[in-house]
Amino acid sequence: MLQAVLIYFLLACGLLGMVFLPEPRAWVAARLVSLAGLTRQTWLGATSRWHRRCKRTSRQASHAAGAGWSWLRRRWPLCTAALALVLLPPAVVYLVRDRHQPAGFAEAVDAGDSLVAQLLDGEQLVPPPPLPPEVFTTAEVREARPMLATADRKWDPLDAAFRQRLLLVFRIMKEEHGYDMALLEGYRSPERQAMLAAMGPHVTNAGAFQSYHQYGLAADCAFYRNGKLVISERDPWALRGYQLYGEAAARVGLTWGGTWKMRDYGHVELRRAGAKTGRPQ
Repeated sequence: MLQAVLIYFLLACGLLGMVFLPEPRAWVAARLVSLAGLTRQTWLGATSRWHRRCKRTSRQASHAAGAGWSWLRRRWPLCTAALALVLLPPAVVYLVRDRHQPAGFAEAVDAGDSLVAQLLDGEQLVPPPPLPPEVFTTAEVREARPMLATADRKWDPLDAAFRQRLLLVFRIMKEEHGYDMALLEGYRSPERQAMLAAMGPHVTNAGAFQSYHQYGLAADCAFYRNGKLVISERDPWALRGYQLYGEAAARVGLTWGGTWKMRDYGHVELRRAGAKTGRPQ
């Protein structure tokens, strides 16, 4: 982003210099004339005409600048108020912006964390027992997640490294925060991905083979409380849980969907270079 802004600034400076300053225009004209192979006499004539035009343009620009400055001096209260109105909104946003970055939202895995150290040392965590099928077919669940009843909730198809990291997130959520987690969907076939994409961007923007679900590197999860799934973040308890879930995911090197433009609070994935370059067998 900073590079793009810098490039734009340099291009804008160059363009303004070409418009208002005769020297840059003359330099560009000299280069163009040289490249065109014009004779010295033609070049001198063209340069002379160009300088005359530049001087005339410079006089006109000076006159316009003087008139503009005179106009500003006569109406400086109005101009000052207009400038304040333009600058006030971004200034307020800058001053009240949230400067706090929640602990754990680092890109790298924190090897100093005791639970993460266990994962890196090779401890193999075991998936929890599956929940009763009827838990995934209630009216509340169908409203929040259409077609969830037919989702794949088996742990075995998931990538081994991703599976261990996700299980560690489940342990962190339970032992540190008291939240019971439930796997809603892990591996997703390309056919199912295409079907969900056809339902519209409110469901998913990813087509077949465009999601880490197809590679066993993503999962959608929610909370299990009093025998029911709690999926919607409209529940304050669940919203707080999703925030903790995102922090726990970052601690073990996973990417959380809650920070995306189209927020997907229950989604986590293990981004791996080259994972989407080929279709899984």
